[in-house]
Amino acid sequence: MNDDKPGINPHTGQPLPPEPAGTPAPAGMPAPATGTPGAAAASAAAPPSNKQSGPPALSSMPSAQELAVRSVLETVMDPELGLSVIDLGLIREVHFLADKTLVRMMLTTPFCPYAPQMMADVKQATESAVPQPAEVEILPDAWSPDMMPDPGLLGFSY
Repeated sequence: MNDDKPGINPHTGQPLPPEPAGTPAPAGMPAPATGTPGAAAASAAAPPSNKQSGPPALSSMPSAQELAVRSVLETVMDPELGLSVIDLGLIREVHFLADKTLVRMMLTTPFCPYAPQMMADVKQATESAVPQPAEVEILPDAWSPDMMPDPGLLGFSY
């Protein structure tokens, strides 16, 4: 039972905006009338275009390899704060190249005295998760608790 008026939003009662030419009508709805008599026939006769407009769609889901690396990096702890490099948000990027795995991380302070040990621990943990050598690169960016998934882990409200 559909007694909605065409061109009126049944939820708001407001007129619907005009559809761009060539836009297919939703299933079960009649095609909107166009100002050009042959426009509907021309758009129906045109073959569908497989050409994608705009940037390629990137998946926001990490790969299984990246999940494995991030999982083992949860065991690498910052000796001063007692939290993992994952909990602190120090691991910024994980890239799988043809000959190595590149982990780009930052430090909580620019002159962290534990940097060499943390880099070695991140490298060792990464190599235990993927079957290729790992390289750890320190980013020069400044760290802040805002980068943490849960800043409350520091023990104070931020």
